[in-house]
Amino acid sequence: MDFLNLQDKQLLVLGVANRRSIAWNTAKVLLEAGAKLIYIFKDAELLEKNRPLIGEEAPAFVCNVEDDLDIQKLPENVGKFTDHLDGILHSIAFANYSEGIKPFHQVKKNDFLQAMDISCYSLMNVCNALKEMLSPEASIVTMSISTTKMAAESYGYMGPVKAALDASVVFLAKSLTATVSPRIRVNAVGASPLKTSASAGIPGYVDAYFFAEKATLRHQALETAEAANVVAFLLSNRSSGINAQTLVVDAGMSCNYFDQSIIHPDAN
Repeated sequence: MDFLNLQDKQLLVLGVANRRSIAWNTAKVLLEAGAKLIYIFKDAELLEKNRPLIGEEAPAFVCNVEDDLDIQKLPENVGKFTDHLDGILHSIAFANYSEGIKPFHQVKKNDFLQAMDISCYSLMNVCNALKEMLSPEASIVTMSISTTKMAAESYGYMGPVKAALDASVVFLAKSLTATVSPRIRVNAVGASPLKTSASAGIPGYVDAYFFAEKATLRHQALETAEAANVVAFLLSNRSSGINAQTLVVDAGMSCNYFDQSIIHPDAN
């Protein structure tokens, strides 16, 4: 028997961008475990781009989470493939870095609010739209970062946005267990820097990635598949005792910032 017990579970996946994305790496684990996946893409172009990846027959449709009409249609569109959902993976985020990284106090209001809408509010909005379809023990997982308490210039205003996401996980877990089912779970995976296409678009990210690699206890950066494995675990009933948490997955990075090899790199 597969350890995850995900055979025939109906799971919704938001966030597949390409084969390097966390969402796709998680989808592969879920498919191997026998889960049945429904994919959501932000537009038709992205869906068609990823058709060869997810398979020509894979259930998929378009939903722009910034569009309230698209959100309202979620039950109808999901209902074309299943009458219930055993889990949701929310792996979407966006920030406008077109003008580069600016001091935090200079962040434009529209940019900040758009990032908050797509990266944080969409989690609540999607869950609210689909609450009637959630099975009694449904698991919802979103993607966060390993720490929101370090002011990393290269990440800009997404740090505070992810902090809001972490807090939303707690409140969403509380509200769904109180109003939908007492055994519904909402968690986040807080991953350290990963080598994904989305992160590559963040100014200065590469330098932060290589520093993070040095800071891990193993001196090897976290792999996307490693974060994906934890997501799959949280989506399964094997993690039934975990709720309202951000589970940090960083290969020990957060305890090793003062490693002597980092403080005195020339000594090695």
